[in-house]
Amino acid sequence: MKFIEEVVVDQFLPTFRSMLAEDLRGRGLTQREVATLLGISQSAVSKYAHGDVERNERVLADQRVQSLVERLGAGLASEETTPVQALAEAEVLVRQLERGDLLATLHEEAMPELAAYDGEFSIHDADSDLRAAERALSSVRRGLRVLENTSGFAGLIPAVGSNLVMCLPDATGIDDVAGVPGRILDVKGRATVPGDPEFGVSEHVARVLLATRAGGSDARAALNVHYDESVLEGLNEQGLTAVGFDPEAPLDDAIAAALADVPDVDALYQSGAFGIEPVVYVLANDAATAAQRVRRLV
Repeated sequence: MKFIEEVVVDQFLPTFRSMLAEDLRGRGLTQREVATLLGISQSAVSKYAHGDVERNERVLADQRVQSLVERLGAGLASEETTPVQALAEAEVLVRQLERGDLLATLHEEAMPELAAYDGEFSIHDADSDLRAAERALSSVRRGLRVLENTSGFAGLIPAVGSNLVMCLPDATGIDDVAGVPGRILDVKGRATVPGDPEFGVSEHVARVLLATRAGGSDARAALNVHYDESVLEGLNEQGLTAVGFDPEAPLDDAIAAALADVPDVDALYQSGAFGIEPVVYVLANDAATAAQRVRRLV
């Protein structure tokens, strides 16, 4: 009997660590600095550098692993990413590769009986509800880190506050939408996130996202910012399409009417009315991408 965690420890982790150590050394960090960042000994870093650790060729060749190594290497070297954040990013990728992906394949090769398992569920089900929820929460966390590290984002937060949300693939209600409990607020010129993302804690931005999906959009994430012409111009410069809706009409009806001819939009906005603050809702396939789009507006 072999657990998939053993595959992670024996095949993924040595390869991933050696790739990251190699990347960091290539960026000019010393063995001591690399060892500190990765939480390993200098002798282990030396082994990685001299090719004394057996590496899995399929892990080495996986573009997602390569991309993550490059991103984490750049972030750790510049101190924009902490070791804890890097660990969280790596954990997300590991969970993805465990679910019907590369690590699941390696696991089944180590235990061929799994491929023929005749239970009620697949042990490596890539579409499980738990996995989908984990992906959504992880994407919101990544997006929040982007916003917290974006100088000037606080200036885009409307008076009612912002929220960054992402829904499950088959979302039907607010409980299927992950977001920030409360709101992201501008506190003395700094964006302040009151707590870790949860499901069912956003009402308004979640309702906008759900109404957008009901109107024919495939977007799974939304982030609201204040409205003005410069925001719309910034979205246009990114090649994104924004469509306005009536703030005084019922929300579902207003968004359905706005999307009737162009359901595949990248942002929705309403320019305000009596007692209604004007707001832009930036849409994307995931929360991290929505945050990156807003970051480019600053």
